[in-house]
Amino acid sequence: MKIAFFIYVLLYGIALALLAIGTFGWFGQEQDPLSGVFLIPLGLPWNLVADRIGLAGPISAIAAPAINAGILYWLWKR
Repeated sequence: MKIAFFIYVLLYGIALALLAIGTFGWFGQEQDPLSGVFLIPLGLPWNLVADRIGLAGPISAIAAPAINAGILYWLWKR
């Protein structure tokens, strides 16, 4: 579980970096509205739950993978 947690956190960090780069146009990158697409599979099923209860938006898409990271951390420390 330790390795799975660290790989997941690494992927989450990369997805957040790509979101920031694409949103703000850093490093000469053209601004892209789909720059956060890599957060969607990392946040499943929580982003679907947030959509069903009416909380869909950028904050829930960014925070949903953190729930999965917390679950992986809990499984690792358990």
